[in-house]
Amino acid sequence: MRAFHSNWTRPFFARNGTDAVYTVPPFELLTTVLSALTWRRENGSIAMLCDNTAKDYYTSLGLTFLWDDGVHAVLEDIPQEIDATCFWAAGKLYALQHFGAPCVMIDTDFIVWRNLSDRLDGHKLMTIHSEDIMPDIYPGSEAFTLHKPFDLASLDWTVRPANTALSYFGDRAFTEQYVQTAIDFMQAASPADNGLTYMIFAEQRLLSMLAARAHVPLDFFMDLPELFLSGQTWFTHIWGFKQQMMTDRAQYDGFCTRCAKRLMRDFPDAALTLQQVPALAPYFDVPLL
Repeated sequence: MRAFHSNWTRPFFARNGTDAVYTVPPFELLTTVLSALTWRRENGSIAMLCDNTAKDYYTSLGLTFLWDDGVHAVLEDIPQEIDATCFWAAGKLYALQHFGAPCVMIDTDFIVWRNLSDRLDGHKLMTIHSEDIMPDIYPGSEAFTLHKPFDLASLDWTVRPANTALSYFGDRAFTEQYVQTAIDFMQAASPADNGLTYMIFAEQRLLSMLAARAHVPLDFFMDLPELFLSGQTWFTHIWGFKQQMMTDRAQYDGFCTRCAKRLMRDFPDAALTLQQVPALAPYFDVPLL
């Protein structure tokens, strides 16, 4: 199975200033490493679709080996009219447009521990789980301010959004329609104070709405509570744990050390390379047992 990660760095500079030095925190780097290597071991090839800043960064750390399908700087031409503060995940959509279906799109903070072939068989569209329509996160159409025409009226606003941290796109025509419609929305939207609602509408809610309108079956790998059960061995999604780690150094270091131990156990050759990365080296200086 063809899969890809993506990394568009313009939102980083929108938050931190154009003179900032681009870096990725150690816990995110380690999760990215596990995400790439476990996908390759269990499922197939994976590429990194990014911009030149991200490619240069991964190259400087010696990490381009993670992606056996290459590191491709294809996100340089995202139009400046795309508000990087509001649409911080727009790079995923442009990467999907470039990569094309059939494929699997994986966030760098998402790990797939097992083979998905049987679970994907016969499906056209799958994401990790659906989400509740919480009004403060998924508001109605009246919440969006547009400066260009965009058809919100033909969409079914009762359809549950689809979390796209792990997504399978098996239908090429529908995938192209989804991506182009999401890009049209981002280009039509006026800058917003609450960028979250705009971004996840374009990326997640619009996906399920368009699938319903096109009669493309949308399936889910599991429901949200199941994802976080202690006995669940298929997937790990770090998203909900990031804020805790950022405010609790013990949890941060503990997580990074657990990742390093897993890498030393499952991917010892890669671990030897990672030990040479200064920001990661301390987490590998621990006994495996």
